[in-house]
Amino acid sequence: MIYGPNPDSIHPNKEIKSICFIKNVITRPNIIVGDYTYYDDEEGAENFESRVTHHYEFLGDKLIIGKFCAIARGINIIMNGANHRMCSVTTYPFNIMGNGWEKVTPSLTELPYKGDTVIGNDVWIGQNVTIMPGIHIGDGAIIAANSVVTKDVPPYHIAGGNPTKIIKKRFNDDLIQHLLSIKWWDWPREKIFENLEVLCSCDLNLIKSIK
Repeated sequence: MIYGPNPDSIHPNKEIKSICFIKNVITRPNIIVGDYTYYDDEEGAENFESRVTHHYEFLGDKLIIGKFCAIARGINIIMNGANHRMCSVTTYPFNIMGNGWEKVTPSLTELPYKGDTVIGNDVWIGQNVTIMPGIHIGDGAIIAANSVVTKDVPPYHIAGGNPTKIIKKRFNDDLIQHLLSIKWWDWPREKIFENLEVLCSCDLNLIKSIK
């Protein structure tokens, strides 16, 4: 019995080479991605890591992405290594130019640090979105194309713009809490397969009947 694509494959559909399950092409230990999350890019979806910039292991920040996320081409995820010292007169990074200027290398405590960047489960991110360091995007959220995400986005909310603003909730609070409690993305493959029609139905009450 087939219960969907192999989560360990790079291209789940051999006919669509632009879609890649990115968990299976990650090489950096500080990037963690869940099953079935894909990146869509005709210019090489396997190169998702190149879309994550200024990500240095010595800083210790992680990029954590949940399961079943849909990430469109042009994503830019900026990590904490992009930050410059802001407590001094100048923000210019003299130290990285060397030749004696390294004497003013900042300590880690002098650099802005926003922590891990966390994208939840079942998140849809549109084309050409930029995510700033330390952002948390909740389960089931939608980020509109061409947005710059500068603040956290709650679960099951739609956000867009530059900078992003909350546009609306996707569902009422009761349904949001129900979805967060059942965590369908953690179900076994067999249960997901058996309930695909419910998960994809516009009759939102159907999901409440599943335990």
